[in-house]
Amino acid sequence: MTGTSVMSEDTARAFAAERVAVQRALDGYCARWLGDIAPLTAEAIRYALLGEGKRLRAILLLEAYRACGGTGNALDLAASVEVVHAYSLVHDDLPCMDDDDVRRGRPTVHRVYGVPVATAAGLAMVPLAARSAWHSAQALGLSAAVSADIVRELMDASGGGGMIGGQLLDLEGEGEQLTLASLELVHRLKTGALIMASVTLGARAALAPASRRLALARYGASIGLAFQIADDVLDITATTDQLGKTAARDLDLHKSTYPALLGVEGAIGRAVALVEDGCAALHGEGLLTPALEQLARYIVERRS
Repeated sequence: MTGTSVMSEDTARAFAAERVAVQRALDGYCARWLGDIAPLTAEAIRYALLGEGKRLRAILLLEAYRACGGTGNALDLAASVEVVHAYSLVHDDLPCMDDDDVRRGRPTVHRVYGVPVATAAGLAMVPLAARSAWHSAQALGLSAAVSADIVRELMDASGGGGMIGGQLLDLEGEGEQLTLASLELVHRLKTGALIMASVTLGARAALAPASRRLALARYGASIGLAFQIADDVLDITATTDQLGKTAARDLDLHKSTYPALLGVEGAIGRAVALVEDGCAALHGEGLLTPALEQLARYIVERRS
């Protein structure tokens, strides 16, 4: 979305390695947790989880964990967040929602397995994510109280006060001319809540004090909204092949978008300002690591 990327080759390689590690954790997740699920539903879940993805939320959790002094292996907890994200994509693509055919460069889950199986797979992924988050927290040596807080925070981010609530507002807003305030409310819930939870869960797993969790919450909320703004811009400036999903879908669904309200340059400017605000919050707490800063800037500079 802008000129030269701030991400160095070394940083890009480090994040690529983290994506590989998260992918392995998701492979292990499937082997551990899908054995008791009906075979076709389990196959659909595996398809949804193991497709090519940025793994941004998982990497954000890992980097926040490290920034707060965490030294254990938080990969399984990071994978639990990716399970929630993957569930949201499965249901978002259903015919009763955004009715899309392509996700992550291949047919959507309901196009491969049918709507009933895709619906069941998405529903099954939420309690599976809660269960795996609990076990991951316990494996990190966290107390029952902290482990419960982690599960609660993950479920809050994915529920009616977070992702699901935002999705409902998004559907209700189709064909309407939303104000900027209303549009930001939709996306702070639909997209931002889980991104914010990713970093605050990393902080909580590292037993960070409240002041650090609050700074990371502000950072997560800011970059979560910036991520959606960047998505809106890419929807009208990138191709389906670049995106790995259907381009110009927002126009087809008559959705209010940031470029429609602010213009493309105005939308980019808003995203950049949000990133600056989020990084400033971390700087004030001494948490602005190179990785967290470059992840934030990547959000508005990515091409897919």
